[in-house]
This record gives sequence, structure tokens and C-alpha cells, in this order.
Amino acid sequence: MVDMTINQPHVLAEVKHQFTRYEIALTTNDTVVLDELFWHSPHTVRLGAGENLYGIEEIQAFRASRPAANLDRNLRNTVITTYGEEMAVCSTEFTRDNTTKIGRQQQTWIKFPQGWRIVAAHVSLMS
Repeated sequence: MVDMTINQPHVLAEVKHQFTRYEIALTTNDTVVLDELFWHSPHTVRLGAGENLYGIEEIQAFRASRPAANLDRNLRNTVITTYGEEMAVCSTEFTRDNTTKIGRQQQTWIKFPQGWRIVAAHVSLMS
């Protein structure tokens, strides 16, 4: 039987660390770290606020062409839940100073031999 203990402290700490790395990389446009943190697979999906990306190659192309200005944001209502030793879901809302819209982000993380990777992500905006 697989241990599906929710939010084991050591697993939660690992995922929180990777989630923080992702947020710093996102707001500084560190495409090397962003690329590292997504699973390198054609099965990886990122549904964005204005784009649907299927597979790591489309995600990498999007990151390479994305503007690098005005990326700062403020997170709120962040919830990180781990399931056993190898799966997590990170959900958060975000706001930016230049808009009144509320952003929502959700990521599914899996722990592979090379470390925690995002296998699915969703970003959306609401008024």
C-alpha cells in the first residue's frame, strides 16, 4: 500500500522550497530555472491566461518569447498540499500593481529521480 499521508513536514518543506524557486524565477524571468522545474515531456501541459501549451517544447518556446518586464506580483491565499512522498498541488492567487485583475495559478508537482517537477499548470485571470 502506498503511503498517502497528507503534508508530511519534510515533503511539504521540499515542495515549498521548489515553489519559492519557481516564483523567484518567474518574476526575474530566469528561464533556466523555469525550464528546470517543468517536466521535460510531451505530456506536460501549461494552460495559460492567453495560451494553451502542450509539451515541454511549446512551454520552452513560450518562455523564450515572453516579455521580461512587469513580472512582479503579490501572492495570496497560497495552499500547498502534498500527497505521500511524490505528489503535490500548489494553488495561489496573485495580483499585479498595474491591473485590478486577480490571477489564479495551480500546479501539479511530481517527484522524479531528478527532483520535483511541474507536470501540469493552469493560469487564469478574473476581473
